[in-house]
Amino acid sequence: MLVGERMTRNPVTILDTASIDDGLHLMRERKVRRLPVLDGSGKMVGIVSDKDLLHAAPSPATSLSVYELHYLLAKLSIKQVMSSPVISITPDTPIEGAARIMADNKIGGLPVVENGALAGIITETDVFKVLLELLGARTAGVRMTVKSREAKGVLAQITRVLADVGANIVSVVAYAGPIASEPRIMFKLTDVDAEVARKALEQAGIAVVDVRVD
Repeated sequence: MLVGERMTRNPVTILDTASIDDGLHLMRERKVRRLPVLDGSGKMVGIVSDKDLLHAAPSPATSLSVYELHYLLAKLSIKQVMSSPVISITPDTPIEGAARIMADNKIGGLPVVENGALAGIITETDVFKVLLELLGARTAGVRMTVKSREAKGVLAQITRVLADVGANIVSVVAYAGPIASEPRIMFKLTDVDAEVARKALEQAGIAVVDVRVD
């Protein structure tokens, strides 16, 4: 899965000359939490988040009047609070690569650049949606986790057993177990009774560590 398949195309942007007040209003109106910042030529020069704008704005406990607050917010430009240079990616970046960059840099979104131009944006929300999809979280069925081992053909053996009892495998996710040599594999299944699937796997010598029906 690539970023280009899940990014938001034609994202909401703002000019670097706009005021903080303009940025806050735009975010509220368009219901977004970050804005790529463009200069007068349309080139991306930064990115600004709602936290950047709120931290730059005066505290609600200030003694300034409403008129003074608006005056100050109008004087501060987006260029003064934006993050620059921008960490960006391309549409052909794997989705896990985007997630790793966001996690390592503690940021919630990445502009997507193609041929030198802004093509979209991908956010932590988009990554969470992908996680739900990969885990089959929106599909009712049987969630079954088994203990695996570091050996060739293990996954093929498990899927064969599940196929023999008529299970439809919606998703498969492998992850590290508490012991390095015993990874876990989580299956989301439909068209099968949980107990039937569990017994078939255990009879084949496969340890089932968790079963849930949703």
